[in-house]
Amino acid sequence: MEKAISIFLLSLFVYGCSSNDEIQLTKGDYLIFGHFYGYCIGESCVEIFKLTNEKLYEDSNDNYANEPFNFEVLDTTKFEAVKDLIDYFPTKLLSEKESTLGCPDYADAGGLFIEYSRNGTVKSWRIDQIKGNVPSYLHNFMDKVNEKISLINE
Repeated sequence: MEKAISIFLLSLFVYGCSSNDEIQLTKGDYLIFGHFYGYCIGESCVEIFKLTNEKLYEDSNDNYANEPFNFEVLDTTKFEAVKDLIDYFPTKLLSEKESTLGCPDYADAGGLFIEYSRNGTVKSWRIDQIKGNVPSYLHNFMDKVNEKISLINE
């Protein structure tokens, strides 16, 4: 009997502490991600993409200021290669008071642009590419964003 109660309490604790605020993309939600470099020549200086639950788009404006966007759909193969990026999005980023983290593109190191929309609520950030200038919880996500941009451009 004691063993059954222990198992019940353990499973209640494990399932009761599961997070319901997991980041995901449902219909109408999106994640915009990309990088920008100010002192740069060529098409790859500004790369901005929009990920939904069904498609991947690329911004054709390549505007350093990032907006307004002009998104064009990319092929399914590229979507399949990056659709899991949302799984790496750090929920802690949603609590950031600042929309600029570090000094994006200072010292010609570039920056990341991130925008997340869920249920019509939009938040965006510009993130320094130099990891020493930003909170460590962002590092893995930054690596994944850069990795996915490389995969798209292969």
